[in-house]
Amino acid sequence: MPLVNLLVAFNGSDSSETALRYAASLARGRGAHVTAILAHATHDAFDTSSRWIPDAARALLAEAKSSILTDVERRLEALRPQLVLGEALSFRTQAGRVDTVLAEVARGFDALIVGQPMESDDDHVRLHPDKIALLSGRPVIVIPDGYDAATPHSHAALAWDGGRAAARALSDSLRLLEYEGRVSVLTVGKPLLLEEIETHLERHGIVSMHGGWPEGTDVADAILGWCERHDPSLLVMGAYEHSKFREDLLGGHTAPILRKIRIPVLLSH
Repeated sequence: MPLVNLLVAFNGSDSSETALRYAASLARGRGAHVTAILAHATHDAFDTSSRWIPDAARALLAEAKSSILTDVERRLEALRPQLVLGEALSFRTQAGRVDTVLAEVARGFDALIVGQPMESDDDHVRLHPDKIALLSGRPVIVIPDGYDAATPHSHAALAWDGGRAAARALSDSLRLLEYEGRVSVLTVGKPLLLEEIETHLERHGIVSMHGGWPEGTDVADAILGWCERHDPSLLVMGAYEHSKFREDLLGGHTAPILRKIRIPVLLSH
């Protein structure tokens, strides 16, 4: 799938700035367009008791939220000259539950790019990449805070379990993998269709290598350690698939990977 229409969740945080810079690096030279969206919750969207807040207090909350949104837009405009996208960069805001807004809007784009979630993110703009991937039907690329997209890399990594979500993630990422030209297929146990996937990659002009661990391996630790040692440009993985890989991830491994990894992660469902 060509990536020529990119959506970026921009909430004014440092990590969302990194995501925007990453999107700009993908867009430049490809004729792609980048839309930065500020998805923000109304107070009612995240506080069910808000109907009991006095009008005066509600007005103060609205004023504070308006100030936050203005600051976010100012930060984006300050970045605009550095991104060198010209008319290929647009900005919009939309109110509602943040994950739902991003999931729905992302369906009209090739991919959604988000910054690594931070505990310090304001409730009005906090997002959950794995949930958005599940709801949107689009790949979500999570960029770690401070990641330098200009750093040279020679390969990518694919977490493969033979399941539907992993196959979808591979399909969604093929253009990026073709650009890298080399991918390491990471497996736990004995996954289905490993040889077929290696042939599939080869027919797309991608050289593949295999890195595997035995059953019972801590998946998050294995992936994080491998990525730390080999420094790939991208980790591609499916989300919420019915497999051993899924059980490990839903047992508490998705969050550590997204929180600790220092390279971009493409999630698909």
